[in-house]
Amino acid sequence: MEKVLSGIRPTGNLHLGNYFGALQNFVKMQKENNCFFFIADYHSLTTHPTSHNLHANVKNVLAEYLAAGIDPEIATIYIQSDLPETAELYLLLNMNAYLGELERATSFKDKIRSQPNNVNAGLLTYPTLMAADIIIHKATKVPVGKDQEQHLEMTRTFARRFNRMYNVDFFPEPVAYNFGKNLIKIPGLDGSGKMGKSETGNNAIFLIDEPKVIRKKIMRAVTDAGPTKMNQKKPVSIENLFSIMKAVSSPDTVAYFDELYNNCNIRYGDMKKQLAEDIIKFTTPLRNRIIELLADNDYLRKVAKQGAEKAHESASKTIKEVREIIGIKAI
Repeated sequence: MEKVLSGIRPTGNLHLGNYFGALQNFVKMQKENNCFFFIADYHSLTTHPTSHNLHANVKNVLAEYLAAGIDPEIATIYIQSDLPETAELYLLLNMNAYLGELERATSFKDKIRSQPNNVNAGLLTYPTLMAADIIIHKATKVPVGKDQEQHLEMTRTFARRFNRMYNVDFFPEPVAYNFGKNLIKIPGLDGSGKMGKSETGNNAIFLIDEPKVIRKKIMRAVTDAGPTKMNQKKPVSIENLFSIMKAVSSPDTVAYFDELYNNCNIRYGDMKKQLAEDIIKFTTPLRNRIIELLADNDYLRKVAKQGAEKAHESASKTIKEVREIIGIKAI
């Protein structure tokens, strides 16, 4: 079985985009691979260094992972900061990571534009921490989005560089895990782009959202004045609504509103009401399970502890061998 690793930053609740984009595939993937799923609380500090909700966010993500169907008895689920070996490998990789290549990272350039008053060393060395997360378990596959492909390429660079510098064939070069046709992209409610976290939270439907919140968000979703010609091409904002509907509604419902659109008889208000109810029907079991898990601190603590122990078993072997290769040994 191949080792697969994926992580998510605890900067807020998970949304439908996370669920269809990754979580439902993780559930299938854990049965076919040796999977490590971690909650990247160290990573979140690069943008939220003084977060007052970090602990709560970590807890929420753990509960949402479990509610979505990730099984801690099959996969390894752990919190990044519970694995000190990651921090040590991060330090060692930084010794052989060069300033120029780190400054050229697209994500670093984007971040210094978006947070010019918080350009910290963690932002600069984000790729080496991500690399440490991956190769600490010698993972060979990593499910990543388009925005993370450069980081994965840098991980391969760091792995090759370590192997070359110390004349070993130790770290594998991980590749992107492609879900292929199983990957469903969920657009946002603002009329463009993908569903994601925003300052207002109105661009995404979160798994924990209450029905009244879902209805309010959907009714505010961007639309237009309606079609003026039969079978005309849908603008992006309308195509977005249909894309969400295809994910949560029955094929008959989608076909019904598609026909109304093509005949210029669609009423977006009716479509939004139907879409909101279908989303509520889809998310309610997940929301109820999340709430149940969040109330069971003992179980969440047990899962986190068990995950840390399993991850430590894998990581401690790697870091022991890395120390020996470098020459860090007891006198």
